[in-house]
Amino acid sequence: MTISRLAAAACAALFASALGAAAQDCQPSKWGADDEIGAANLVTPERVAAAAKLVVKGEAHPLGIVIDPNMPAFPPRKMQLQVVQPGQQGGKTLEGGFGWPGSYNDDISQLWWGTGPQLDGLGHLGENDTYYNCNKGADFAQLTGLTKLGIDKVPPIVARGVLVDMAKHLGVETMEAGQAITSDMIKEAAAAQGVEFREGDVILFHTGWTDAKLNAEPAAWVSGEPGLTNEAAVFLAGFNPVAVGADTWGLEAVPPAPGDKVFYGHVTLLAHNGIYILETMNTGRLAAEEVHEFMFVLGQARLKGAVQMMINPVAMW
Repeated sequence: MTISRLAAAACAALFASALGAAAQDCQPSKWGADDEIGAANLVTPERVAAAAKLVVKGEAHPLGIVIDPNMPAFPPRKMQLQVVQPGQQGGKTLEGGFGWPGSYNDDISQLWWGTGPQLDGLGHLGENDTYYNCNKGADFAQLTGLTKLGIDKVPPIVARGVLVDMAKHLGVETMEAGQAITSDMIKEAAAAQGVEFREGDVILFHTGWTDAKLNAEPAAWVSGEPGLTNEAAVFLAGFNPVAVGADTWGLEAVPPAPGDKVFYGHVTLLAHNGIYILETMNTGRLAAEEVHEFMFVLGQARLKGAVQMMINPVAMW
């Protein structure tokens, strides 16, 4: 065997060993080896009742932005919308079918569910084909839908929501692409803004990115973003939140901080901890009015086997 083949064989052996080690290192979820909802287990009657008490002013705010079919998205994602009037071409009505001159519009979409404001489910991102609770992608990711970890399994998420305004903490209207949010920065901003993290929370970050860039510079908006470092994701996971999100399309800094793995916070939160990710959240009003604590309510469309879902959670205070 030649030296090059020996080297290739050695590399293959090391890679296989690493895969085997990764599989052996994977530990079943603290909620049991068959669990499919991860941190949603933290949504308890007691926490729901406590979150409801945060509604004092009676204010409600949509955390989902308006989804424009022409808005940019992580490639190759896109959506197309068509509005049709079945059987009504040429101005015809449906008097024959309805008994009165009825008219109606329907809509048809071709889309990727991971466009715009979205919930990343536990089957979205893993490492070495290993996802939340040691599930192997080859076993549950079918062309016709996930057979495990689907969005349809996620119960309504009702929780205490908290907002950390990183842009304000840094004294800017909007953070820059690639600007990293570290655990030390989170600690400092949270302390300055009176934010306390508790188990079962939904933690959101305001960077100003979407408000400033989506309409004005759409190409720049989708090409980069400020966001979490790898270690910040680990830090946040330590609080046992139900979900972590931001007003950015991908949560982590792009380009990543030196030494970081791009989008590895997704693996930390989703695969390692069963914590959901909320992307492109509409946090501008909360930041402007200094709303740092609120009731968070999400009831996503329960499309069987879906990986992600477009969402419009509501913040109430």
